Amino acid sequence: MQLRYSFRLYPTAGQRAALARAFGCARVVYNDALRAREGARREGMPFPKTGDLSKTLITEAKQTPERAWLGEVSAVVLQQSLRDLDTAYKNFFDALKGKRPRMGAPRYKSRKDTRQAVRFTANARWSITPGHKLRLPKIGDLKVKWSRVLPSRPSTVSVVQDSAGRYFASFVVDTDGSEILPETTVAIGIDLGLTHFAILSDGRKIDSPRFLRRAEKRLKKTQRDLSRKTKGSSNRGKARLKVARAHARVADARREFHHQLSTKLIRENQAVAVEDLAVKGLARTRLAKSVHDAGWSAFVTMLEYKAARYGRTFVRIGRFEPTSQVCSVCGVKDGPKPLHVRTWTCGACGAVLDRDVNAAVNVAQAAGLAATACGAQVRRAPVPAQRSEAGTHPKQPARVVWEQAGIPGL
Repeated sequence: MQLRYSFRLYPTAGQRAALARAFGCARVVYNDALRAREGARREGMPFPKTGDLSKTLITEAKQTPERAWLGEVSAVVLQQSLRDLDTAYKNFFDALKGKRPRMGAPRYKSRKDTRQAVRFTANARWSITPGHKLRLPKIGDLKVKWSRVLPSRPSTVSVVQDSAGRYFASFVVDTDGSEILPETTVAIGIDLGLTHFAILSDGRKIDSPRFLRRAEKRLKKTQRDLSRKTKGSSNRGKARLKVARAHARVADARREFHHQLSTKLIRENQAVAVEDLAVKGLARTRLAKSVHDAGWSAFVTMLEYKAARYGRTFVRIGRFEPTSQVCSVCGVKDGPKPLHVRTWTCGACGAVLDRDVNAAVNVAQAAGLAATACGAQVRRAPVPAQRSEAGTHPKQPARVVWEQAGIPGL
């Protein structure tokens, strides 16, 4: 599988200017190619191929006075910009065919976009110097903050400038099965929430850090200062950077929390099961800010790819599974309950259940892991009839009485 490793870059003033030229040239080629293809579509002409666009918009354009400055950057950066446009069109057409979630047609890039990126492949002959710097063609040797060792030789590197003005080198590496963890017999189900970020089927509860809520006071001040600045002024640009950096600190802290927790769960358990939550629907409710602050989708994505990387089993159960309505002890469905009900007593077996832990156990059982709150392996036992329903009405078949008692599967 392919993995992406990002490291912080610290370019000098001259290197920042060279990167800005690379960002601008890649953006111009992308927009020129998009304009050419949209023009051909409106006129009913054949769709221009990437090879023809490369010859016209890069090779021949460099010979003209209007686009002579394209020669100041690596040609690989411009070629990869055309590949990005191909990918954008492919994703758009796949969405129309129903092969992927709905998305819009490719749009023109703006020089005012707060995020810029260029990509270098092996053809660009980039390298890592003996002094552990990143050498890029027509940019120079960039200082890198190496936080870990790459598992293999990277195939490509992308230089990204985020909205906070920071630079990152993003490497794509191929990994094999050498990182498979030793097998274990422990399996776990996870119920995600807001009060507690994750509730595990073994009874553990991980509190939600609420990074955005804790930083609201600082964000409120920086955003208020930004609103008071004149549009187009230098002070407004500085204020915008302060807001972006405040949001970046929140996002970094949340991402670090997700990485640490997902790695811990994958290392400790052979199989992990989670529920497929309707995040988009929950984000349209009054809990939208808390839902976005939790970042469930990013956490589940980390669990999924880390399970594949380390040889673990990852199961995602359907979102319509009644995990909060079924007793995890006897399996009887007791119906929906208001959110303020955190503990309830099963009417069939009399077990007192914690709502969240019960849901986590049901997630594990629905995934076929059958993990209980104490970690033991269990199976659903036959459910005895209640005392009031022990006898069968003479005019009703036994199946009708069982259904009235709420006993499923009979």
